[in-house]
Amino acid sequence: MGRRQRKKIPQGLFKAEIESLSHEGRGVAHVDDKVVFIDNALPGEEIEFNYVSTRAKFSEGVTENVITANEQRIDPGCEYFGYCGGCSLQHMSPEAQIEHKQSVLLEQFKHLGNVKPKEVLPALTGPAFGYRTKARLGVKYVIKKERVLVGFREKRSPFIADINHCEVLHPDVGHKISDLQELIENLSIKDQIPQIEVAVSDNGIALVMRHLAEFTEDDLSQLKGFEKKHNFKFYLQPAGYDSVHRLDEADTSELFYRLEDHDLNIYFQPIDFTQINVEINQQMINLALELLDVNENDDVLDLFCGVGNFTLPIARKAKSVVGVEGDEGLVQRAKYNADKNKIDNVEFYAADLADFDQDYDFMKKSYNKILLDPARTGAKEIISALNTKNIERIVYVSCNPATLARDAGILVNEKKFKLKEAGVMDMFPHTAHVESIAAFSK
Repeated sequence: MGRRQRKKIPQGLFKAEIESLSHEGRGVAHVDDKVVFIDNALPGEEIEFNYVSTRAKFSEGVTENVITANEQRIDPGCEYFGYCGGCSLQHMSPEAQIEHKQSVLLEQFKHLGNVKPKEVLPALTGPAFGYRTKARLGVKYVIKKERVLVGFREKRSPFIADINHCEVLHPDVGHKISDLQELIENLSIKDQIPQIEVAVSDNGIALVMRHLAEFTEDDLSQLKGFEKKHNFKFYLQPAGYDSVHRLDEADTSELFYRLEDHDLNIYFQPIDFTQINVEINQQMINLALELLDVNENDDVLDLFCGVGNFTLPIARKAKSVVGVEGDEGLVQRAKYNADKNKIDNVEFYAADLADFDQDYDFMKKSYNKILLDPARTGAKEIISALNTKNIERIVYVSCNPATLARDAGILVNEKKFKLKEAGVMDMFPHTAHVESIAAFSK
């Protein structure tokens, strides 16, 4: 059998009327009786577009000209929008983005979970730009350009976007992209640095530089001079994550973020998972505690607890809290944070929550409330296995509305909880990423 031929992409400009938005925020149109998903298009618009791919059941395109604009269309706040893959919704007003994300959440509840919240919560919102405090930036020395590129990937491409600044990154990093490019161009191993991980803390900017060859003494001297000039903290990563170490070994200061409402400092390592949007994280913690209705008589189980982002604020109000996390390093950090903040009514356990076992030590304790904050795959195994007889309330924080809806269906239709409240939190403005929260009660 011969090799299947790739469908030829139609050339030229084509007109389309946009009917709706996909979950990813792309315009949906029908052209010649075939569905086309079109970037940078909004419902009700008439546009001209170019095809970028075509498949058996659908095609993809990019808007070139807007003939009739939706009233919620705005000018993008970054000159690289449409080229850099870091954002996808800058052509939509912030209000329109929230409306879209809320509609995605409610649609997923209906179709995947067969549930409906009694109350839709007002969206949590914050700054539209300069909000991102965690990121992984690609680095590439391009021989033909004789330049180093630092940034996110291009849209629909493995190549790194050629940008000089980023408006969604914290400005102390996003406005120094060109400075980082110039620094790396002057290093002896400029072609052996594939990525930089960014972690912004309250006491400085941590940059973890992955390097595939050893730095020279001159390289190290340049890095030290650069970090002093820009108030950066360079960490070097010659191999896996366990090889990460501070460039300036004499600097013993710790990265942390402050949760002022709960009188807490949360300490973390630059490669640890922490929420990327500081303002939304503060609002989210307060909302989670309000929905959980925590008081001094509660014994709370916090699953997927990380470094204690929810666990320790809950411990300020509850009788006792148990935090569980699959990453042993994060568990150690959570214990450290409890000690540093002088909290003694909390315990932490390391356990594989994707392979839930009723015999885990923490399951031998009694709880009346649960907080869940799983990864994108959700918490189906845990929810299905949990004995919820004595559980009065569950708060579920989600980064994937599809798995939240699926798990909500189990809680409501099998475990006999009621979905009381649910809403979105704009953790990632200008992207199609939907962060949400839901509260369940018996």
